[in-house]
Amino acid sequence: MADQGRGFGERQVGDALGIDVSVRSKPAPLRGKLVRLVDRGWPRKLPDGRFTTRL
Repeated sequence: MADQGRGFGERQVGDALGIDVSVRSKPAPLRGKLVRLVDRGWPRKLPDGRFTTRL
């Protein structure tokens, strides 16, 4: 799963982790977990709402 400078969305992260994201409500809890990780300084949240690794 290469970032290529654009960041990742919740659905891409869910796909990579093997979580079913076909239903629209499934990525919502994952988004909350990603935001908590951002607060801890792991990934970075881009202005467009996507996530990327902290550089």
